[in-house]
Formats: sequence, C-alpha cells, structure tokens
Amino acid sequence: MKQEWQAFWLAVGFLTRIPMPVTIDYSQTLMNRSSLYFPLVGLLLGGLYAALFTGLAAFWSLPVCIGLVLAFHLWITGTFHEDGLADSMDALGGGYTVARRLEIMKDSRIGTYGAVALFVALGLKVVLLMDAEPVWLALLVTPAIGRLTPLLLMRFLPYVTDPDTSKSKPVAEAFSGQRLLLATLFTVVVALLFSVWLPALLAVGVVALLWGASLKRQLGGYTGDALGASVVFTELVFLLGLAL
Repeated sequence: MKQEWQAFWLAVGFLTRIPMPVTIDYSQTLMNRSSLYFPLVGLLLGGLYAALFTGLAAFWSLPVCIGLVLAFHLWITGTFHEDGLADSMDALGGGYTVARRLEIMKDSRIGTYGAVALFVALGLKVVLLMDAEPVWLALLVTPAIGRLTPLLLMRFLPYVTDPDTSKSKPVAEAFSGQRLLLATLFTVVVALLFSVWLPALLAVGVVALLWGASLKRQLGGYTGDALGASVVFTELVFLLGLAL
C-alpha cells in the first residue's frame, strides 16, 4: 500500500505542477507503477476544472470562463501534453527519415507545423467546450478519458527514443497488462457513471488505432512527445463525440 500511495503521488508530480505532500522513494519500479494512476490524475484535474468553472460562471460569461479554465489547465499541467503535440507535429511534418524525425522531436524550438497544431487544438477545444452541455461535465471527465490512450500505446508499441534524454522511458518500461486492465476498468467506470461511455470508447479506440498506426509507420514506435499528443487528440475526439 505504501508503494501504491507513493506511485499515485509520483503520477501526480509527473503529470502536473501540484506539489507532492509525501516523500517519494524513487525507483524504476515505482515509476512503472505510477502509470496506473494516469486516468485518476486526469479525473482529479477534471474536478479542479469543473469546480473552477462553476465558481467563475457566477461572475463571467461562458467564453470568458472557458478561457480562464483553459489557462489554468495550461498552467497546472505545465503544457505537458501540448508540448508533446507541437513536437510531434513538427517532427512528422518536417522529417523525412526516422532519425531526422526523432532529432526534430528533441529540438526545443517550435516550427510551423507545431504552432499551427497548437493553435487549431486549443481553438477547437474552446469551441467544443462552449458547445458542451453541461460544460462542467465535459471539463470533469475529459481529462480522465484522454489519459488512458497513452497507456495503450505504451503497452502495445515499442519505445524508440534515447532513454537517457526522455521522461517517458521510466513510465513505459515493464508496464504490465494487469495494471493496464485496472486503469481501463477505472476509466470505463467513470464513463459509465457519467453516461459518456460511447464517445469515450470511440475517442480512445480511434486515437489509439489511428495515431498508433501512424507512429508505427513513421517512427517504428512511440516517443514521450507522441504520448502527450495522444492525450490531446483523445480529448478532442471525445469532445467531438459529446457534441453530436
């Protein structure tokens, strides 16, 4: 139980800027265990977003509230997944070989492909949230649904980036099928509880298959940036499903 408690807080610290209130006995094994809690961390983030939106809605209009919640999201996550999206789009759009694509991914500078992808993704997210009914529910469940997809990619695709320079290698290494099943069951329960199981299933399934196939074809596997991009893609597809 102590290891699982630390693994949970390690997942919180890995995915957010939230300070960890416990001492972590860091190890490779503990980092591997932490990935189980990604959807739970997503649900906690969603709870913060929904609560913030509800409070802001008493004072400002819908577009202003969504804009402020999105700004809070970017701050509390350190634009972790959006950075992965930008790097992935720059690499896949500007590289013609696997080696060159991986090289571009490690470049801290953002290019045209990455900038356009960020602009479209953030703009589309705002528009879809404005169309959601109710907005608080979309804000609550979307982060949890989105953080299941990278676990599927980690389980079924090989890792292709230098482990000495990437944050994702310790998470991906020795990620067991049993822990993936537990994370999946948790996400399914959340989706069923809030009656969003169909858009959740479509979002995770479509992104895992299509984005996973693209990564396999163009990189030979996944990278840490590609995992971040998968979260953004899944959230957008899920919100599109809710908007139907």
